Amino acid sequence: MISSVLNNISREAPVLLAGPTASGKSALAMDLAARDGRVIVNADALQVYANWRILTARPSVEEEAALPHVLYGHVARDQAYSVGEWLRQVAPLLARPVVIVGGTGLYFRALTEGLAEIPPVPASIRAEGDALFAAGGVAALLAGVDGRTAARIDRANGARVQRAWEVLRATGRGLADWQDETPPPLLALGQCDPWVIRPKVEWLDDRIARRFHAMIEAGALAEVQAELPFWNPAHASAKAIGAPELISYLQGESTLSEATFASILASRQYAKRQRTWFRTRMRDWREIALP
Repeated sequence: MISSVLNNISREAPVLLAGPTASGKSALAMDLAARDGRVIVNADALQVYANWRILTARPSVEEEAALPHVLYGHVARDQAYSVGEWLRQVAPLLARPVVIVGGTGLYFRALTEGLAEIPPVPASIRAEGDALFAAGGVAALLAGVDGRTAARIDRANGARVQRAWEVLRATGRGLADWQDETPPPLLALGQCDPWVIRPKVEWLDDRIARRFHAMIEAGALAEVQAELPFWNPAHASAKAIGAPELISYLQGESTLSEATFASILASRQYAKRQRTWFRTRMRDWREIALP
C-alpha cells in the first residue's frame, strides 16, 4: 500500500521520510534507494546503537548488505550520542543521493531548521539539575532560568526546563540567546522532498502489536539476554522500547506475557508522541495517509 506513493516522490532531490514506529517507512526507504541509487541514512536515535537490531527494528544484515545503509548500529551501548553528532555525520553524506528515514523528529528539525551550537553540559551540572528537580520539581528549575528562555520554552515539560537550567548554569547564557544564534540549516525544506507518514491509530496499533510478537519470535529475548550483563538504565541505549520490560522479565520481576503487554503499550505511547510531534512540527511536509 505504502509503495503506491513512489511515483509521487522526487527522483532527484534529497528525500526526507519521517513516520511513527511500525508505519512502514524503512521498507519505503529501501524501495526509493533501489529505484534511484540512494544511500539510506538513519534518522532514528535508537537504531544508532550497536547492541540493538531486532528490538529497534533496525534493517537486517541482509538488507544492509543489499543496499547502502549508513549511521545504523555505529554507536556503543554506553556511549552518549547527540543530535549535534548526528548532524555532523550527516553533513558529508549530502553530496550523494540520499533518503533520510526515521522517527526522531528532533533530528529532522535540526537538519532542516539548523541547530544551536551549545557547548556540552558537564556531567556535574547535569547531576545538580537532577538533584534540584528531585527536590523541588519543575518550579525549582524554572526559578533558575532566565526570563527570555522561560517565556519561550514549554514550562510543563520537565526535561526541557531542566535543559534550559543546565545551559544557563554551564555557559552563563540563556538557552534563548544560544537559539537566536542558530546557523543556517544543512538542508532547508525547499531543497528537498519531505514526506511524513500519517497512519490511522487503529491500523498502527495493530501493526505495533503484531510487530512486537514477531520480534519475540525473531530472537528479541535472546538479544536482551545478551545485554543483561551490561544493563544500565542510565544509558541512552537503555531507552529502546521493550528493553526495560524484557529485562524485568529476565530478572524474574514479571511474566513474559506481562512484559510483552507492557512493551506493546510503551510502543503505542511512543507512537502517539511521535504523531503529535509530526502533526505540530511538520505541517509543511507532504503527507502519506494510511491506511
